[in-house]
Amino acid sequence: MIRKIIYITCFILITGTPGFSGPDNYLLGARFAAMGNASVMIPDLWSLSHNQAGLGWVRSTSAGFHFENKFVIPQYSLSAAGIAIPVKPGTLGVMIYYFGYSKYHESRFSLAFGRAFTDRFAAGVQINYMSTYIADSYGSYGAIVAEGGMIISPLKNLFIGAHIFNPTQAHLPNPEQDVIPTIFRVGMGYQLMDKIFISVESETSNQNKPVFKTGLEVNTVNNLFLRAGYSTEPNKPSFGLGYLFMGLRGDIAFTLHPQLGFTPFFSLMYSF
Repeated sequence: MIRKIIYITCFILITGTPGFSGPDNYLLGARFAAMGNASVMIPDLWSLSHNQAGLGWVRSTSAGFHFENKFVIPQYSLSAAGIAIPVKPGTLGVMIYYFGYSKYHESRFSLAFGRAFTDRFAAGVQINYMSTYIADSYGSYGAIVAEGGMIISPLKNLFIGAHIFNPTQAHLPNPEQDVIPTIFRVGMGYQLMDKIFISVESETSNQNKPVFKTGLEVNTVNNLFLRAGYSTEPNKPSFGLGYLFMGLRGDIAFTLHPQLGFTPFFSLMYSF
């Protein structure tokens, strides 16, 4: 186990995978993870970390919990909680998460607002306080980061979303001035026969190569959802399922990194 932790840490440092150059925009929700995170156009409670415009179409108070264990290493686990509360004229959202362990961790507190201006257009913004702690080195440093996005539906069952994270290129005020990535996502999704949803998305960043994603969600029978996805840089297949029962939805997902292995995801959400 120790050898595996050392290997993964070295791999992350060499390849620049998020987690050590500064806090990253972790994408939450097992539903979306199963779909390769091709989700910038999907309204959901976890629009809190994907595209705040989606909150505008969250019609009832919803609360959720998310957990993932990157590469099945306890020190690389992430826990998060979020809540969305409809108000006039839109929906307020609050989210917190914690990634890491006692020697190294990243945390975030977020306040969001999304509004649906019509049945075909919504927009949203979010302010985050993001911090990183490194023991025996820098200690704790934090920064305020903005983000926002929009979703349009130009045709029935067709949805287009765009989102930008950290447009001001905020950085941590530590001696290294570690940069928080600026990330732009745009994608399109189509609802087919009320049972199948297909999505594609592109993600560009000032720190990494462009990422292309695709996702599929199928509503089978009795509110059982089957999902699959694929994303590049690196090439990662994903899959999972979800079940909805009287306002309570549970989702599980798995992604497979070509070098580092599986990451399991679990989310639970309740709509009042």
